[in-house]
Amino acid sequence: MTEVITELKDWFKIQRELKGDLGFVPTMGALHKGHKSLFERSVEENEFTVASIFVNPTQFNNPEDLKKYPKTFEQDLAMLSECSVDFLIYPEYELLYPDNYTYKVTETDYSTIMEGEHRPGHFDGVLTVVMKLLNITNSDKAYFGEKDFQQYKLIEGMTKAFFMKTEIVPCPTIREDDGLAFSSRNVRLTDAHRKKAPLFYKLLKSGNTPEEIKNELTQNEFITDYITDIDNRRYGAVYLGDVRLIDNVEL
Repeated sequence: MTEVITELKDWFKIQRELKGDLGFVPTMGALHKGHKSLFERSVEENEFTVASIFVNPTQFNNPEDLKKYPKTFEQDLAMLSECSVDFLIYPEYELLYPDNYTYKVTETDYSTIMEGEHRPGHFDGVLTVVMKLLNITNSDKAYFGEKDFQQYKLIEGMTKAFFMKTEIVPCPTIREDDGLAFSSRNVRLTDAHRKKAPLFYKLLKSGNTPEEIKNELTQNEFITDYITDIDNRRYGAVYLGDVRLIDNVEL
């Protein structure tokens, strides 16, 4: 059974007494098969694994998106236990942000495009909370899914820039049978939009130009934020209704 820790002082005591490599998987809950693959990788590669569940308000540029973010704690805890995750850090906002977010981490280049351009302040919130969690866990490795490839690269860059000890491990995107990348937001898709959603991935890997992809997405009720190619990888972000989906494929 996964041990749930809500106080940092309790975690610091446990962490000091651990003998062996520690893997870490940060999450916002609403866990799915994509998260499960990260837990399994960490458990396989480390003697101990700690996860966190914290719906981080500082990375939401849209307050409505924060309100609608699914919360499924009992199911999440069952998955963590099933995957043999040893510990879960489950903190309140005040515990992680005693400064009320007056201090933050800002990257000034790669974070200004794609997600950063369309979600102002998003990556400040992501990098700040991840730095806090990496410092708290003092983990040897931390695992991130490649679905959020821009996020992974920024976190990897941050740990190198600040000489942090944690190795950032990228893990392959896990997909539904029809190709849609697993995401906690998928549960908010209507039945009709869920049937359309796999077209996004299909078009990303189609070999069509970004402009051709945008046109076809528009014809199928998608609203496109961006389709762009950077460093041999194609990235995209779209809306179906009020649900935002992101994905990327290697070219």
